[in-house]
Amino acid sequence: MLKNRGSEEHSWQGDLTRVPFWVYQDEALMKEEQRRVFEGPVWNFLCLESEIAEPGDWRTTSVGQMPVVVVRDAEGNLTAFENRCVHRGALICLDNEGKGAEDFQCVYHAWRYDLRGNLKSVAFQRGVRGQGGMDAAFRLDEHGPRKMRLTSLHGLIFGTFSEATPDIETYLGPEVLPRLERVVAGRRLEIIGRFTEVLPNNWKMYAENVRDSYHASLLHLFFATFKINRLSQGGGIVVSPNGGNSVSSTIAPTEANDTAYDGMRSVDDEFRLRDESLLDVVDEHPDLIRQHIVTVYPNFVVQKTQNAMALRFFTPRGVDRTDLEWIYLGYADDTPEMRQRRLRHLNLGGPAGFVSMEDGCVGGFVERGIATASDEASIMQMGGSGTTSQETRATEAAIRGFWGLWRDMVGV
Repeated sequence: MLKNRGSEEHSWQGDLTRVPFWVYQDEALMKEEQRRVFEGPVWNFLCLESEIAEPGDWRTTSVGQMPVVVVRDAEGNLTAFENRCVHRGALICLDNEGKGAEDFQCVYHAWRYDLRGNLKSVAFQRGVRGQGGMDAAFRLDEHGPRKMRLTSLHGLIFGTFSEATPDIETYLGPEVLPRLERVVAGRRLEIIGRFTEVLPNNWKMYAENVRDSYHASLLHLFFATFKINRLSQGGGIVVSPNGGNSVSSTIAPTEANDTAYDGMRSVDDEFRLRDESLLDVVDEHPDLIRQHIVTVYPNFVVQKTQNAMALRFFTPRGVDRTDLEWIYLGYADDTPEMRQRRLRHLNLGGPAGFVSMEDGCVGGFVERGIATASDEASIMQMGGSGTTSQETRATEAAIRGFWGLWRDMVGV
C-alpha cells in the first residue's frame, strides 16, 4: 500500500480492467518504479552498437531516472555503468556522446575511471606535502559506480541491473521476437535523424499509448482518412507470455469501399494530399503490413509505418513529465530513392508529425482530466479482461498485459 501525495492511503482494488488514476500521480511510487522496474529484472534499451562502433566511443542515456554511460572499451567490449562519480555524486560524462576516450575524469574533483567504470585514481589521494589526502585504508577497487549486464540483439544494446533477468530472447517471447526481427534483423541499421520530445504526462500513460492500437484510427485523422490504419483493415495484437511486450500490426486496405468509419470525426473525406508520394509505399518484406509497432517492457518501441522506421524510448523526468526520444532509422544499403521515401514518411512521426502530434498532447489532456480523480479508475475492458493475443486491434489486451507485469513488479 502506498501513499498518494498526502497522507491518504491508496491501493489497487479490482482486476486489470480498472486502472486507478492515483498510479499516475503518486510521488512515492516513482521511487518504487525506479528500484523494482528499471533496476529490476528487465532489459532496458540503451543505444545502438553503431553509435559506439570503435574502442573509446561512448554515449550517455538513462535507465529510468538513473543516468548511464555506455562504452566500447579498448578491447572492443561493450560496457555500461551509472553516470555518477562515487566521490560526491557529480556526472562523470557531461556530453551526450564522445569518441576516442582513454578514460573518464570527473570535472568536479578529477577522480578518474577506466572505460569499464572502475575507479583508477583519486587526485591528491596521498595529500599535498605530506598533509591531507585520503585515509590509508581507502582502496580504489572497493569503490565504483553500479555496472550493468549487457546484451546485443541485431545491433540494439540492452542492459539490466538484475541477475534474475532472463536472456533477451526469452524475455521478448517466441511470438514477439520474430516480429521485432522483421524490422531490425538481416540488414545494418543507420541513424538518419533523432530528437527528444517532452511529454506533459506520467511515463505510464505513454506506455499505454504505444500498446493501444484501438485509439490509432480514432485520434489520428490522417490514419483513418488515408487508410493507413483502420480497425476494419486486417491485423491484430500479439502479447508476450509475461504480458509486457506486444506487437500491433495493420494490413494494407483490402476493400475499395470501406464504410466502417462513415460519419466519424476521425475521417474527413475532403482532405487531399497535394503530394501523394507520402502514400507511396514499397512492400519491403513483403507481407502487406502498413503499420507495425513492437513494444518492449518497460519503455521501448520499434516501429515501421509505411517505409519509415523508428525507435522510441521514454524516460520519467517527474511524476507528470516524460522525455520521449525518437531515433529514425534507415538500412545501410538503402537506395537513394528508398532513403528519400523513408525521410518523406518520417513526416508522420514526431511532435509535429501528421500522426504523432496528437499523441504528444493527449497524455496532457488525461493529466488535466484526472487532476482531482485519484480515487477513480479508467475502464480497460475493450476486448475483454484478458492479456492474450487477439486477431483484432479493437482491444486493450496489450495495455492490460503491461499493467499485469507492472503490478507484479511494483507490488501494488
